Amino acid sequence: AMGAFGDLDVTVLDELPGGRKRIVTRLCREEERGRVYDAVLKEVRAGRQAYVVYPLVDESEKMDLKAAVDSCRQLASGVFRDRRVGLVHGQMSGEEKESVMDGFRNGSIDILVGTTVIEVGVDVPDATVMVIEHAERFGLAQLHQLRGRVGRGCHQSWCFLLYQGRLSGDAASRLQAMERTADGFRLSEIDAEIRG
Repeated sequence: AMGAFGDLDVTVLDELPGGRKRIVTRLCREEERGRVYDAVLKEVRAGRQAYVVYPLVDESEKMDLKAAVDSCRQLASGVFRDRRVGLVHGQMSGEEKESVMDGFRNGSIDILVGTTVIEVGVDVPDATVMVIEHAERFGLAQLHQLRGRVGRGCHQSWCFLLYQGRLSGDAASRLQAMERTADGFRLSEIDAEIRG
């Protein structure tokens, strides 16, 4: 409103910076988890890095959702056992978080498992894969911010939106919108439509 009616200029940035590629976003059911992990390993073997994001820090008795702490242990001793896996979440001290993030930035961590604490302010050009667990639990703005953590270098990047069970109408609309467009302006319009 201030741009339209006040004495302000408005600049709209609606294209990617030079040399960057559009992030490929895929909706994946729980049964496709193996293929998603294969994609992560393929990128990490090529010298790239990956994020795996969970909606919770710890398991909850009230919600049947995977959580970052336990899942990090399982991934580090299981499918990603030959890789350097780090953990970051909001219950860690500032120093702990910064230490882990520094390890990811300098390449000593291949796969960073965490919560939405990584949503903003992380710029790692070698990170090319974002896996979002229980993607149906996140809003469009959060999903868009999380996806924006990859695709910051010259390599092709992917965002996998993993979901479990049957999606509600609104959740399906959000996730399909993420798969269809990377335009933040269009996503905000879709979000407003979904919210009525």
